[in-house]
Amino acid sequence: MRKSKYHFNPETLSFKKVEFSFLEDILKKLVSQSGISLLIGIVFFLIAFNTIDSPSLQQLKSENKKILIKYDLLQSKLQKSATVLAEIQNRDDFKYRPIFEADPIPQSIRNAGYGGTEQFTELQGYENSELLIGLNIHMSKLSKQLYVQSKSYDELVKRIKEKDKMLSCIPAIRPIASKDLIRFGSPFGMRMHPILKFVRMHYGVDLSAETGTKVYAAGDGVVQRADAAWHGGLGTNVIINHGYGYETVYGHLSKFLVKEGQRVKRGDVIGLVGNTGLSTSSHLHYEVKKNDTHVNPVNYYYNDLSDEEYDKMIENSSSEDTHVFEEKK
Repeated sequence: MRKSKYHFNPETLSFKKVEFSFLEDILKKLVSQSGISLLIGIVFFLIAFNTIDSPSLQQLKSENKKILIKYDLLQSKLQKSATVLAEIQNRDDFKYRPIFEADPIPQSIRNAGYGGTEQFTELQGYENSELLIGLNIHMSKLSKQLYVQSKSYDELVKRIKEKDKMLSCIPAIRPIASKDLIRFGSPFGMRMHPILKFVRMHYGVDLSAETGTKVYAAGDGVVQRADAAWHGGLGTNVIINHGYGYETVYGHLSKFLVKEGQRVKRGDVIGLVGNTGLSTSSHLHYEVKKNDTHVNPVNYYYNDLSDEEYDKMIENSSSEDTHVFEEKK
């Protein structure tokens, strides 16, 4: 049964029944029902809007998830690369560089600045900006460290080439061939001088050989002196400057075959054994200097002797019966 509505008249103090036409009655019902339906529809829309993603949004979220997975993989690879690079740096500093007498690269250079986050302004303002900027900073660090490491290897290659050159200059052979050597004379050290008859330092070794025996340069270098002046009793002599602090002296020659300023190679013939100067027999007086300090030449014969021959040579050169000089005939 439909409810009736009444209107109060204050003048007559009575209620009057409100009559609606058929059309008004229909419209009223429609408005009432549609309002409720509209309200319900709005509620459902809001719930759906906040809980159900649109197809495009679902696609974006899926792509974003894939990007994050790729980011994690890339971050893992970068970390592995950083670990490998750290190991390379460690070997470089404490194995390779010491071999070639190079100091380790300071960490302040290896970890030098790479710039602040302001260089990545184009990556700011995104949902994952922090991740992207962090990744780029990590890559910039690795790039900088790789550059420093590459420069270190360039330096080592240069030192290797220089080392090869240095090794060819070090006096590393005996200046008289084994087949031509008669015996060892006086060794390096204090000895009774055969002519002056008092004890004094003998700064080289004496290698006995026939007059005219070939004398070879012990290493690459430049002839610093070649003359027949007295020079402390050396007589006819040759001095070679090998660079790198090395110098060799060849005394008592019968003849020198090089001139001052001439470049020579290890094994080049520079003179002939003789008996000139303060000498009692035909032999070669041979000296080696390192940084202006005389050193024992027998320690520089390693290029033309086997280990067994070297040990035998040390034994022979230390034997007392090899220290006497033959008198001039």
